[in-house]
Amino acid sequence: MAVLPAPLMSLTWTDHVTGRQGFLVVDRLVRGVSSGGLRMRAGCTLDEVTGLARGMTMKEALHYDPDRAQGRYIPLGGAKGGIDCDPRDPGSYELLVRYLRAMRPHVENFWTTGEDLGLTQDLVDRAAAEAGLVSSIQAVYPLLDDEASARERLADAFAVDVDGIGLDELVGGCGVAEAALAALDRAGVPHAGTRVAVQGLGTMGGATARFLSHAGLKVVAVADVKGTVANPAGLDVEALLGARDSYGTVDRAVLREEDRELPGDAWLSADVDVLVPAAVSYAIDAANQAEIRARWIVEAANMPVRPEAEELLAGRGVTVLPDVVVNSGTNAWWWWTLFGDIGADAEDAFAYTRRSMRDLVERMLARAEADGTSPRAAAHAIVADRLPVIAERFGWYR
Repeated sequence: MAVLPAPLMSLTWTDHVTGRQGFLVVDRLVRGVSSGGLRMRAGCTLDEVTGLARGMTMKEALHYDPDRAQGRYIPLGGAKGGIDCDPRDPGSYELLVRYLRAMRPHVENFWTTGEDLGLTQDLVDRAAAEAGLVSSIQAVYPLLDDEASARERLADAFAVDVDGIGLDELVGGCGVAEAALAALDRAGVPHAGTRVAVQGLGTMGGATARFLSHAGLKVVAVADVKGTVANPAGLDVEALLGARDSYGTVDRAVLREEDRELPGDAWLSADVDVLVPAAVSYAIDAANQAEIRARWIVEAANMPVRPEAEELLAGRGVTVLPDVVVNSGTNAWWWWTLFGDIGADAEDAFAYTRRSMRDLVERMLARAEADGTSPRAAAHAIVADRLPVIAERFGWYR
């Protein structure tokens, strides 16, 4: 595991109206800026946000290869925000605005943020404007060669629509799917007919299911807050995605006669090869890991597998592809686009994401094999190699 200093900054905010708490952890600044989304969920804690911020430092480092010619995007530091509130709460939006108003000096100066669990980018943008911010990523603007062109390019990219779904909602799932496909390819497992279960059909889980289905894999179970929907012969992924609400909950009216409704935790024990937890953190623990029958767990969510569960899974021959690699594509896409490495084009974005994610996953798995460690340990080892180089070249704070 990469040995890193304590977080640079850790804040707990208490809302004067509701008494609810919000958190901001800045793990590192690189070139004076940090990157990391803002989540909202009931039960969110400072420890959770601290772990997520450390993960963002790692994701940024993993997308910087000091031995290769780099694009325009240079890594930032890692950070994360969190609010302890159910996003379905009637007062959640006003709470979000008050949180962003309180965090405004940090967002203006060194924390770039965006959507995460429980929040959409549209909602973050609207609340940020109401809180008096120019943008949720305005702290990065001084690093751009041409701010006006960069902002226009990112706005154009967010306006790209692919079959009724925004490019920004798809690119992260494209990266998760490519991570899974790279692992299958390395193991010599054909895509066609490989069975998949996905927990969560929000932005990340829905897009992952879509790309895996397009690659020939068979999505046989998906879970949302209402429960699990399963079909051993394969679900109609497009129909399910088209029947979601803004929280990723599927309207059961679209289910076919052969689709079955099962309890919420049935996705865990589904007879699949690939399991994709794409919803909440800490979904898989030491107790429920025993139900898992999959060969691979692909962490689309942040921190869905507890460390003790991962150790037990490894003992049973189950490989966990870690979140710091698997779901890093969304964050990287923002910066590839803003800095000008890619344009506002879906095929360009998907191709760049696939190449980058495949290279990273293959490098991680090769390191794990060479070192005799887990993929997560290998990812951390790569981070440990790269962070000192980043610090030497760009500094932690300046």
